[in-house]
Amino acid sequence: MPVFSCGGMRYQFKWQDRPLSDVPPANQANLEATVNRALQLGINHIETARGYGSSERQLGQVLPRFERESLIVQTKLSPNDDPRQFESEFHESLARLQLDYVDLLAIHGINDRTTLDWSTRDGGCFEVAQRLREQGKVRFVGFSSHASLDVLLDAVGFGRPEVGQGFDYVNLHWYYIFQHNWPAIELAARRDMGVFIISPTDKGGRLHSPPTQLEALCAPLSPMVFNDLFCLSHPEVHTLSIGAARPGDFDEHLKTLPLLAGAHEQLSPLVARLEAAMQRATGRLRPEVFDLGLPSWEHVPENYNLETIWWLLNLAKGWGLLDFAKWRFGLLDNAGYWFAGNRPRSPKQVDDSQLFEALRGHPARDDVLTMLREAVLLFGNHDQRRLSQS
Repeated sequence: MPVFSCGGMRYQFKWQDRPLSDVPPANQANLEATVNRALQLGINHIETARGYGSSERQLGQVLPRFERESLIVQTKLSPNDDPRQFESEFHESLARLQLDYVDLLAIHGINDRTTLDWSTRDGGCFEVAQRLREQGKVRFVGFSSHASLDVLLDAVGFGRPEVGQGFDYVNLHWYYIFQHNWPAIELAARRDMGVFIISPTDKGGRLHSPPTQLEALCAPLSPMVFNDLFCLSHPEVHTLSIGAARPGDFDEHLKTLPLLAGAHEQLSPLVARLEAAMQRATGRLRPEVFDLGLPSWEHVPENYNLETIWWLLNLAKGWGLLDFAKWRFGLLDNAGYWFAGNRPRSPKQVDDSQLFEALRGHPARDDVLTMLREAVLLFGNHDQRRLSQS
């Protein structure tokens, strides 16, 4: 695997599946130029998904032109309660890509207990994927996830000898601003699994348009290069997805490569600077508050995602990531299991008595109420949509 992958979710024509006849020539030309640029750079892992609208069909006009063994192609399919539908959708995706096989097939979105069960139960989607592997249609089987850490660990640790052990690789979220999933990466390393970081630039803080405060803290590196270097300095991490919208979107990432040999020397003073800024603003070295032992959103009145809201508030206060925090806050209560849990929509909506009861005995109980009201006032009440809903 190359250390960067060419993600296929930003250069396609539409997020809805559309026939090729609807694709404007200029859009197709841009997609082709982006893929060509990736391959010129040695980025031969091209990844897409059935859920990325017209992406598979458009790539099907490009990928067959190249020597097949020179490419590593991944597509992803959502898990389904009916494994026959999962298999049918795979064959449709393969036809759209105009390939005889894909190198990597991911079950796309093992995000909760239900989708984990659909994937790993007897006769489920994983077994379908393994049969496709035996037929030569798939080389390796993995999964992607936005799940809570407990679900993620169970998926990484899944394995039964009678179905070929478990997954070969995992696509997950982990980057400098969000390191909570590190135990899943450690487990994947022990199981000799590939580790693919999803959206390190966008979900890692919208680093394509960083705030000036974060730029100053990461200098002389850009926040994007700092984050790439941080991720790749860990040998357990194998590749970062670059969701390129145009050929030039690889350029800033490439500045990371000459720095890899001396990554720790480059990173140490910058990490110290970032931690000091976070501590001054919030009293914590890191923005995550997951180690406070707050109850998960399922066990909080109104399903407020206390962990995520507090994390976002710390990002805004400590590193100036206000725009990112507003966007991510607006996805709560609006994006299903991809960004789970809810948010209060006004300070008046915070019910002190109910929260006091849910947090009985918790040392941060009073702080939670203050935090929720502060977050609503700072972030506002603006619903956001996932990119795939656009």
